[in-house]
Amino acid sequence: MQDNDPISTDPTDLDRIMEIPLEVHVELGRRRMRISELLGLGVGSVIDLGVTAGSPLAVYANQTLVARGEAVVVGDRYGIRITDIVSPQERVKRLGGLGAE
Repeated sequence: MQDNDPISTDPTDLDRIMEIPLEVHVELGRRRMRISELLGLGVGSVIDLGVTAGSPLAVYANQTLVARGEAVVVGDRYGIRITDIVSPQERVKRLGGLGAE
């Protein structure tokens, strides 16, 4: 009998994918700019990202939103504390899969 769940929980399937590298990035905010604005940037320029201080940061794996979190300082480096995980069903929807409208 085949399960209709798009996410397999068979341990042998999971073992095969555990070593696949992913690009993970955290997005603070976004801004669309004209080329003339971009060329006008210099040292000390400020780009308004359109988000308020304290807003959750988006965590992407291979360009797919997987979590949200808050910025933290770990020693002399920045990190992110995960506050919310996007459900597998929501990730599939965002990719245009089953249940997408």
